[in-house]
Amino acid sequence: NLAFAEEWMVRRQVASSFTDTRDAIVTAIENRGIVINYTARIADMLERTGADIGARRKVFEQAEIIEFCSASLSRKMMEADPHNIVLCPFAISVYTLPGDKAGTWVAYRKPQGKSAAMVEGLLKEIAGEAGR
Repeated sequence: NLAFAEEWMVRRQVASSFTDTRDAIVTAIENRGIVINYTARIADMLERTGADIGARRKVFEQAEIIEFCSASLSRKMMEADPHNIVLCPFAISVYTLPGDKAGTWVAYRKPQGKSAAMVEGLLKEIAGEAGR
């Protein structure tokens, strides 16, 4: 359950299954009254398109990006600086890697700039509910 932070990304691996981890993230988002806009099924897309371009390497066992938006937080963030539009929608990635039995990865882009703290707190809270 060690967290890795880079300048632009935060990720940690939890000892729960992909499904349990994804469901915990979805529940954490919905429990805050936030609507999920879209779920990108990245592993499925890579698998489907890999054959078309001659790629055979399996990148993920399972991988989804859950995109969501908080109307009140987004408004505050963009009132502070309209250029913060690039932070929307918020997204948390949930994925497992081939052959890695240690668990499921949870990751998000680390918001930058003056308004980053208000967004990062929400992302950190939601991501933190996975693997509990």
